[in-house]
Amino acid sequence: MKKKKTHDEELMQNNADDVVENKATGSQVKDNIEDIEDSITENAAAEQEKSDSVKPEADSKETSDKDVKKEPSAEEKLAEMQDRYLRLSAEFDNYRKRTLREKIEITKHAGENILISIVPVMDDFERALKLMETAADCTAMKSGIDLIYNKFGEFLKQNGLKEIESLNADFNVDLHDAIAKVPVQDESKKGKVVDVVLKGYWLHDKVMRHSKVVVGE
Repeated sequence: MKKKKTHDEELMQNNADDVVENKATGSQVKDNIEDIEDSITENAAAEQEKSDSVKPEADSKETSDKDVKKEPSAEEKLAEMQDRYLRLSAEFDNYRKRTLREKIEITKHAGENILISIVPVMDDFERALKLMETAADCTAMKSGIDLIYNKFGEFLKQNGLKEIESLNADFNVDLHDAIAKVPVQDESKKGKVVDVVLKGYWLHDKVMRHSKVVVGE
């Protein structure tokens, strides 16, 4: 015959069952919490990967935007080129005007030094002319004129002017202008300059004036 459980035994049994049930429930809750934590961890990792993949693109886009902002537009480039052109044009115009003015000044005063050197010769001629009015000695007058002539000739040589030696020289079209031909009996004078009508001159290494000569034939 089965022994009837007392009230205390029933209470103890019920408490044991509750403990077992609570224990099973707690274990299930713990598993659920762990599942939730794993899910949260996985989602967080996924979000981080997504954020990492999007960030470089965003940085690249930001860098690209900065580059676009730094690059001047076509209108700005055109305006800069026009401004540079106007500046260069103004500078060249000022340079052209300045050089033209300097050229005019040089041309105007180019012969100043030569004229300053000629003035003393002119003074000598004026004194000679005054002397000719009262002088009776022609020999002294001639000597004075010779001195003036030699002085003037020396001045020309100092400035690079030199006479072309033409008399008895072979006729040269680069140096001489033949104004006449005359027959000569001396065979050695044929084709040579027998008379100089107007002297020619060198200016340094350039023919300043050709000699006008008579050529023998």
